[in-house]
Amino acid sequence: MQNHEIQIRGEFIELHKLLKLTGVCASGGEAKALVGSGAVQVDGQRELRKACKIRAGQTVETAGTRIAVRA
Repeated sequence: MQNHEIQIRGEFIELHKLLKLTGVCASGGEAKALVGSGAVQVDGQRELRKACKIRAGQTVETAGTRIAVRA
C-alpha cells in the first residue's frame, strides 16, 4: 500500500480535489467518478460525496493508497 501525507493550509480540502492533488487521479472528472463508484473510504467508511470536506487528522483510502491529511 502506498502511503501519502499531505498538509493542508485551510480548514479543509474537498475529497475529489485531494485525490487529484495527490496524483491518485489524473483529473477532477476521474476523481469524481472514483468517489461515485464507492471505491473511496474516509476514516474507514465508504464515502460517496465528491465534495466531502476532508479535514486535518482524517485518512482517505482507495485502490491501495492511503492519504493522511495534516494541518
